[in-house]
Amino acid sequence: MVVAAPSCTSPYYIMSSDHKRLFIKDSPSQYVKLNVGGTLHYTTIGTLIKNDSMLRAMFSGRMEVLTDTEGWILIDRCGKHFSTILNFLRDESVPMPENLRELQELMAEARYFCISELVEECESSLRQLDTEKEPVCRVPLITSQREEQLLIQSTSRPVVKLLLNRHNNKYSYTSSSDDNLLKNIELFDRLSLRFSRRVLFIKDVIGSNEICLWSFYGHGKMLTEVCCTSIVYATDRKHTKVEFPEARIYEETLNVLLYEHRNGPDADLMQATSGRGASTSNPNSMQCISDDEDDMRCMSQLRISTVAVGGGGSGSGGSGSGSGGSSSSS
Repeated sequence: MVVAAPSCTSPYYIMSSDHKRLFIKDSPSQYVKLNVGGTLHYTTIGTLIKNDSMLRAMFSGRMEVLTDTEGWILIDRCGKHFSTILNFLRDESVPMPENLRELQELMAEARYFCISELVEECESSLRQLDTEKEPVCRVPLITSQREEQLLIQSTSRPVVKLLLNRHNNKYSYTSSSDDNLLKNIELFDRLSLRFSRRVLFIKDVIGSNEICLWSFYGHGKMLTEVCCTSIVYATDRKHTKVEFPEARIYEETLNVLLYEHRNGPDADLMQATSGRGASTSNPNSMQCISDDEDDMRCMSQLRISTVAVGGGGSGSGGSGSGSGGSSSSS
């Protein structure tokens, strides 16, 4: 039974050509259609009036509600957690979200609808989260290629993998290689601590023929790699050189963060961010969404400019040396 709100001019208030304000009072077994912030729900009045809450006031004739031409009752709230609220009203209990933010969002909705029992459960879960001591971050250590593929395919987060395997070296290292190897490890640890909730960091110590290799994944697909090793030729023998391309690593880490809040692969995004140097082709397309990313991008740009200045000087010297060699040859 739908009873129109009293008015001196019409049997209902007209908000627009499509909306009406009504008082609803009907049998508890009657089903109603709810549009909560764009999400659609179908439930009985008995469920909505089960607890002493705002919903009971809305569907027992004490408060007017807004409907559209198709009979959907409009509620101006985010519908993300409304299914959880309905399940709580039906069963008087519901599994609490494990994520802090989602738990806070659910509690805010419970407070708005004045569902005191659900508010108490949310507060209890929040206290439990505060007392639990979780590690700052967890970095899986790869033991097989199968395990690596399962980790990459099963996570919804972007992935950064560091492959380290000194046993693959056939030649002696250059003088700076040990320091650069440690710098790569230290940077991986710093990034893991800072972005572990947003990016899955994994470490591979059983890898292929590489010694130090960064790999970046989005939606389970390889985006790009940054190899830190090369072979240099001395007068008497070959040497393995380990480099520390810090600016490039920061840049590619920023690129994988673009995949953080997407539900599925985006062909244009995959093409734009895959391959060496793709992210620098359009600097304006990369937008920072947090202070962490802003700090990291500034550090990356500073290191790029520093390398460019230093590289210019060495390049000039190298040119002079080459010129001298040509003159001597002639």
